[in-house]
Amino acid sequence: MYNPKSAQADEFINHQEILESLEEARRESANPQRVLQILEKAAQCKGISHREAATLMECKRPELEEKIYALAARIKQQFYGNRIVLFAPLYLSNYCVNGCVYCPYHYKNKTIPRKKLSQQEIADEVRALIRTGHKRLAVEAGEDPVNNPLEYILDSIRTIYSVQEGGNSIRRVNVNIAATDVESYRKLKAAGIGTYILFQETYNKERYQLLHPTGPKSNYAWHTEAMDRAQEGGCDDVGIGVLFGLENYLYELVGLLMHAEHLEARWGVGPHTISVPRICPADDIDTGDFPDAFPDALFRKLVAVLRVAVPYTGMIISTRESANMRAQLLECGVSQISGGSRTSVGGYTTEERHNETAQFDVSDTRPLDDVVRWLLETRHIPSFCTACYREGRTGDRFMSLCKSGKIGLCCTPNALMTLKEYLMDYASPATRALGESLIEESLADIPLERTREITRRHLQEIEEGKRDFRF
Repeated sequence: MYNPKSAQADEFINHQEILESLEEARRESANPQRVLQILEKAAQCKGISHREAATLMECKRPELEEKIYALAARIKQQFYGNRIVLFAPLYLSNYCVNGCVYCPYHYKNKTIPRKKLSQQEIADEVRALIRTGHKRLAVEAGEDPVNNPLEYILDSIRTIYSVQEGGNSIRRVNVNIAATDVESYRKLKAAGIGTYILFQETYNKERYQLLHPTGPKSNYAWHTEAMDRAQEGGCDDVGIGVLFGLENYLYELVGLLMHAEHLEARWGVGPHTISVPRICPADDIDTGDFPDAFPDALFRKLVAVLRVAVPYTGMIISTRESANMRAQLLECGVSQISGGSRTSVGGYTTEERHNETAQFDVSDTRPLDDVVRWLLETRHIPSFCTACYREGRTGDRFMSLCKSGKIGLCCTPNALMTLKEYLMDYASPATRALGESLIEESLADIPLERTREITRRHLQEIEEGKRDFRF
């Protein structure tokens, strides 16, 4: 059974170690030879330590920064190719008992309408998402044991998986809900979730407690050790992240990597994904109240350093960021993006509700077909693949394939086949023309002839309407 003392958040996210790491980074970043030495180590694609990553982040020499970007792009290409996984968030409820000062769902906010979707409304939202072409969702809900108990989340997952629309369905449900206990994680795993996602918000314990003055989330240790309990409960794909802008970005970078190192050391597998949201305006939230918000150029560099430090981990950017910023981040590390997103409860079926209950303002407001076409125009393969989850390639099984460089033999064919499905079922004529051309080009890049021919045959079956398989 899970022993809370075995995780000890204050040890694996050690404040003094972070401060010493930042001090060392300030010294060593002034030495070009040390920076080159770290880059040489990173080029082996086995990752670098949190101290080494901090040194790269502190490096201010333009010629060395360009080397960081170039290496990040090469590492991303080696592990993820030009595939970009697409998903959408689905907000179930904005009832919340926490007092988080950066989130409009905090319990003191009396201006935002509160809404909890019924199972019928969830089914309607899912149908609307399927009609745009989505295959994977990230379920979101505020923390409220009365309005949003675990059974409500489990019922909602069952509803999502049960919905059929035009012969299609949602194939993977990731879950972003509050920290819970081991038994609850077991139930989530049994319900068929993909990745369990929980953002730390900030790794600075003192700052964390100021930002979370009330509610269950105010317990720093309970929140920070959630991923250990999730692993104990069988959720072996976990996604971590911070809300950049709540604390100094260097502090957060080191804390984030220390968390990843802890998971790797304790469970033999690091985070499946790392998300890098930045604080942005929402209902009663003014970003001017958060002086640690940082500019685009530094954000791009941070993403590149993360990609160099954790080469195997998927990196996620949401529609918080503009289309231009997202384009830059795709080139230096990001491998998953949301598209056609609504950040409100019931936002996919009711426009008015979307404007009333959004958790944050969306910067990239393009519909999914526009996002897919943009990816195709930039020579990326939009992927709706869920095969690894469906075939049990999770946790260390996924990471072993990824670290060996073999994951692409699964990912590229499946990405092409799910793209083909999208083109047949949902794409506009312009998007379909671009997609068909890219599929044909990409087939030639599959290294094994047998895999290439199997993929070609499945693509033809999709063209003919034979859908007896899922990806």
